[in-house]
Amino acid sequence: MCAFTHPLGMNMNDIKLEARRHFLRFLAGSPLLASLRTTPGFCDDLEPAEVSNLISEPGEAINVFDFEKVAEHELPLAHWGFLKSGVGDDGSVRANRDAFSNYYMRPRRLVGVSEIDMSVKLFGTKWETPIALCPAASQGAFYEDGELAVAQAAKNKRHLMILSTYSSNSVTDVAEAYGGPIWFQLYAQANFEVTRGLIAKAEAAGCPAIVVTVDQIAGGNRDTLNRYRKLDTRECSDCHTGEPKPNFEGLKRSGGLRAGLTWDSVKRLRGITDRKLLLKGIVTGEDAKLCLEHGVDGIIVSNHGGRSESSNWASLDSLPEVVQAVDGKVPVLIDGGFRRGMDFFKALALGADAVCIGRPYLWGLAAFGQEGVEQVLEILRREVRMAMMTAGTPSIKDIKRSHLAAV
Repeated sequence: MCAFTHPLGMNMNDIKLEARRHFLRFLAGSPLLASLRTTPGFCDDLEPAEVSNLISEPGEAINVFDFEKVAEHELPLAHWGFLKSGVGDDGSVRANRDAFSNYYMRPRRLVGVSEIDMSVKLFGTKWETPIALCPAASQGAFYEDGELAVAQAAKNKRHLMILSTYSSNSVTDVAEAYGGPIWFQLYAQANFEVTRGLIAKAEAAGCPAIVVTVDQIAGGNRDTLNRYRKLDTRECSDCHTGEPKPNFEGLKRSGGLRAGLTWDSVKRLRGITDRKLLLKGIVTGEDAKLCLEHGVDGIIVSNHGGRSESSNWASLDSLPEVVQAVDGKVPVLIDGGFRRGMDFFKALALGADAVCIGRPYLWGLAAFGQEGVEQVLEILRREVRMAMMTAGTPSIKDIKRSHLAAV
């Protein structure tokens, strides 16, 4: 998708961002605030004092939550409900955040931490930071350019990006925007030939890794999403046309997602690609051992950000048993609730090789497009660096389990 260019040479997204900044500055002191609170897309949870504190440009952000507030204000209600929601009463979403309070750091002194090396290696590729971008579907719902803007931000800040099967832009276009190897997240389809076709497209786009999501089994009643949908008076067909996502172009899609994946399914997938194969959604030691037995190259510990199950079991709490079962044989990544630099440090100390984020970069995207994503990544990098300095760990390999203690 190409952005429209204004006759005077300004990109349409730039024009929108500048207009948004002026609007937010105006809104902070505007007498029209009370009437605006009743319009679709303006969140009723925001008090006037909170609105006056909305940042008007990315550089004003103190932490990633500043982008959440703008995204909540900027997005239509149904889209915000989709981004915010988990399963049921959002218990797993809360559990992901609460789990970080179960550990505290044990700092070491006089180590010499004037220089910090945050680099990690995954499958032989060196990344400057352990922070990766999770796959997230339909990013065009949050910003016009969607994954293309995210890819540009990830490229500029040099972060690993994982693209969703259900992206608003094709894997070919996103890989081109990124200018390097992105990973492809796969939802296995009921029609195996469609699955084969998706993998072939990812391979043709140069993706070195296929990340198979295995945690979307039963789904669930998303209370928060359904409540926000009721409040949104727009006609959904205005922006959701029902057309297939770009990655399915040319494929005879039928039957939707594959239900009832088994280890035989993993074996079959392993047999049709020579790319690195990771399973996303593994949360137990037993399944981690089975991953090794079935030739899986890596694991992402995940409860889908609380969106796939109502177990109320945090990703962070399941990480140690997966790490123990794998015993260093394959990389272990994790996602779920990561918002602050100390969160990342705790996961790395518990044995994660890298940490993936979802909602924070989507907040940045919804708030300010590519600039917002870049600033979210910059804030998190800075906070991880500070956490490492505080702990006395000059490099990622220096972060050990002994740097944490349980509350």
